[in-house]
Amino acid sequence: MENKTNMRAHPRMFGIVLVLIAAIMWGVSGTVAQFLFEQRSFSAEWLVVIRLLISGVVMLLISNRKKEVSVFDIWRHKYDAVSLILFSIMGMLTVQYTFFAAIKHSNAATATVIQYLAPVMIVCYMAFRVRKAPSKTETFAVALALFGTFLLVTKGSVSSLAISKLALFWGIASAFSLAFYTLYPLKLLARWGSGIVIGWGMLIGGIAFSFVHPPWNFIGQWDLQSFFAVVFIIIGGTIIAFFCYLESLKYISATETSLLACVEPLSAAFLSVVWLHVAFGLEEWLGTACILATIMILSLSKSKKSIAV
Repeated sequence: MENKTNMRAHPRMFGIVLVLIAAIMWGVSGTVAQFLFEQRSFSAEWLVVIRLLISGVVMLLISNRKKEVSVFDIWRHKYDAVSLILFSIMGMLTVQYTFFAAIKHSNAATATVIQYLAPVMIVCYMAFRVRKAPSKTETFAVALALFGTFLLVTKGSVSSLAISKLALFWGIASAFSLAFYTLYPLKLLARWGSGIVIGWGMLIGGIAFSFVHPPWNFIGQWDLQSFFAVVFIIIGGTIIAFFCYLESLKYISATETSLLACVEPLSAAFLSVVWLHVAFGLEEWLGTACILATIMILSLSKSKKSIAV
C-alpha cells in the first residue's frame, strides 16, 4: 500500500519505471526468441504468427472492456478500414517478421540495434517529403548512425562483414518496416486509440500470415523452458510491454519515453552476452553506443523544436 502511495505522489517516477519495464521486456523477448531459434529449433514464421494472433485477440478484448468505443466501429469507415488493413500487413506483420528473421540470422542484440536505425530513416524521409535538407544536428545524427552501423556489421573492417548478408538484409528491412509502422498509422491512432489499432493490426497480420504459415504447422522442440519462453514473448514481451509503454505517456513526455526506450537494445545486448554467450566485442559496443546516441540527439532536437514552436 505504501509503495502505491509513493508512486502516486511521484507520477513522473512512475512513468519512468513503466517505460523502463516496457523497454527491458522488449529487449529480453528478443533474446528469448533467439534462444528458441538456436536451442529449440523454432521457426521464426510460427513464432510470428502465434504471437500476432494471440496478442491481437487479447488486446482487442482489453480494449473492448473500456467501453469508450466499440472495437468494431473502425470497420464502419471505409477509408479507416482500408488504412488499417494496409497497416496490419505492411506495418505490423512486416516489422514483426523482419525483426525475428534478423534475430534468427544474427542475434537479438545486433537485430535490435540495427532496427533502431528507423528514426534515421524517418528523418531522411521527412526531409525528402518536405524537400528540405536536414539540419546540421540531424545530418550529424545520420552520419553517426551510419558509422555505428558500419562498426556493428563489419567490426571496423572494410573488406568483410561480421554478420551474414541475410542478417544485414533482414536488419535493414526491419528498420524500414519500423519507420513505416511509426509514421503510417498516426491518423488511425489519433482517431481510434492505440489499443484498437494495434490489436486489430496484430490480429489481421496474424490471419494474413496464417495463409503463408498456418499456426498448426509447428517446427521445434517443446519442453517446459520453450513453453515459458513462448508465453513470455506473447504476454510479457508484447501485451504487458505495450501497455506499460502507453501508460508511461500519461506521466512523462514522448521525448523522455523515446530516450528511455533505448534501454531495449542495451538489455538485449547484455542478456545475449550473459545468457547466450554471444560474442560482442569493443567494435559492436561502440557501434551500439553510436546508434543509441543518434536516437538521443534526434529526440532532444525534436524536443527543442517543439518548445520553440
